[in-house]
Amino acid sequence: MSASITVLAPATVANVVCGFDVLGFALETPTDTMHLRLTDTPGVTIINEDDYNLPTEPTRNVAGAALLALLREAPAGTGIEVRIQKSIKPGSGIGSSAASAAGAVVGANELLGNVFSQEELVRFAMFGEEVASGVQHADNIAPAIYGGVTLIRATEPTLDIVTLPAPELHVTVVHPQIEVKTSDARQILKKEVLLKDAIRQWGNVGGLVAGLLKGDYDLIGRSLEDVIIEPVRSILIPGFAAVKEQSRLAGALGGGISGSGPSIFMLSRTEETAQAVARVMQQIYTDLGIDFHTYVTRISPAGVRVVPTEQLHANAVL
Repeated sequence: MSASITVLAPATVANVVCGFDVLGFALETPTDTMHLRLTDTPGVTIINEDDYNLPTEPTRNVAGAALLALLREAPAGTGIEVRIQKSIKPGSGIGSSAASAAGAVVGANELLGNVFSQEELVRFAMFGEEVASGVQHADNIAPAIYGGVTLIRATEPTLDIVTLPAPELHVTVVHPQIEVKTSDARQILKKEVLLKDAIRQWGNVGGLVAGLLKGDYDLIGRSLEDVIIEPVRSILIPGFAAVKEQSRLAGALGGGISGSGPSIFMLSRTEETAQAVARVMQQIYTDLGIDFHTYVTRISPAGVRVVPTEQLHANAVL
């Protein structure tokens, strides 16, 4: 057992256009930094080291709720303190809450000697997502913990998580500086869908999974279509249609809303194309007069990473 630990928790893209609540992947950047240590005081202590003013009451904090779930199955009297430095802005649509929840349980598990499986850690972290959105979904949590691309085949009666190999894919993300709350974005969704739309969506999900497994970039591109969720949620994101159309013209395979938005992601075969897509995105939001952040990164094969102390010191010197 370790006395303290530092972890880097990755941003994630969930839904992946057609895979609402079932598909997600981890990003290499950005990441949250979290420092955890065992304490003599039972329970969870949350300390924020950023300016987002998130709740520190464990039951109202996504990391806290995830840790409380873990502690219910840990040795009695265990106490954990977590200091959180977020680089993934809350409400950005790239898994900010999932990063906090996943980083917390992975770090705690390391402190306790890795007594829990990855699947159990996902189950604990889903309690954090419930705090954020009112629903225990795993499409951000699973890739944040497992890394790479994950498929949530089922959450009931038990979790069934499938890791999917994928060809090298570069990811461009634009985060327009507006807020779309996950809970609000879920409330506007239709409760029923037409059978013809469901059939088309199933075909796209199957095509996307097959494209990833086969390394078939053209099939991946053809399958990045959402006829159910995107038409509703995209109205909350200014410039969405222009970003999607012009990114494809710049060479992107395709993409769409990241999570519940407002971030938009695009997949490309090469970094050169991904950089060209970033320039397109930047120009669109510059013309709209909306502040934005862009990231050009890749799908990360790793989820939450434990950072050796010597690496932290080296980064501080740099």
